[in-house]
Amino acid sequence: MLDSSKPTLALELNAAWSNQSALQVLESALVRFGEDKLAFVSSFGAESAVLLSLAARINPTLKIIFIETGFHFDETQRYAEQLIDRLGLTQVVRASVDPITRKRIDPDQRLHRVNPDLCCHIRKVDVLHRSLKGLNAWVSGQKRYQNDTRAHVEVVEFDPERDCFKINPIAHWTAQRIEAYFKRHSLPRHPLIASGYSSIGCWPCTSPINAGESIRDGRWRGQTKTECGLHRRVMPLHGTML
Repeated sequence: MLDSSKPTLALELNAAWSNQSALQVLESALVRFGEDKLAFVSSFGAESAVLLSLAARINPTLKIIFIETGFHFDETQRYAEQLIDRLGLTQVVRASVDPITRKRIDPDQRLHRVNPDLCCHIRKVDVLHRSLKGLNAWVSGQKRYQNDTRAHVEVVEFDPERDCFKINPIAHWTAQRIEAYFKRHSLPRHPLIASGYSSIGCWPCTSPINAGESIRDGRWRGQTKTECGLHRRVMPLHGTML
């Protein structure tokens, strides 16, 4: 049974922190939940450098979880190493599906073609669930402007699937603000951006976008699928799962 006090606390913290800067939100979260009980989750994708830079400015030893799906672009792997070195991050943990599960469910690594939801579930959702066990909170780089499914992301949410709090310190940032942060802090860009990629995930399910398309239209192109499942959440005001 869901502990109703946690969604209520998420509402209270969201009200208290929503007008804070992203750095202040992160500092508040570290005090509230404990540095050793909080982790950042990053895809090392197109805009990931912003959240990682904020983490490094507070403490480069903070835990960063990089979900290793087995299908990242080579450019993403190289970019991850570049950012880790550039920002001085010292606790980047690569988390991946256990070999037995992968062999049992996706032995020929073609699951993404026939059941992309299940592929995301075993390679991302289950991996994150396991990685967050014992933690009080996790931090994501979700932003409201990215697409309609993220339009109501709050700064603080409760994640019932993992029984912990989810912090989205840059939820209200615009594309222009993200761009300004990249320039102000001289952050390197993901190399695939120059080839028209705007949202970068696994290579089988990611494509460049065309003129006039939204930022995430290159993900799971031609399918109704728009999210991998990592960011399913409860809206504590009415308890509806999205």
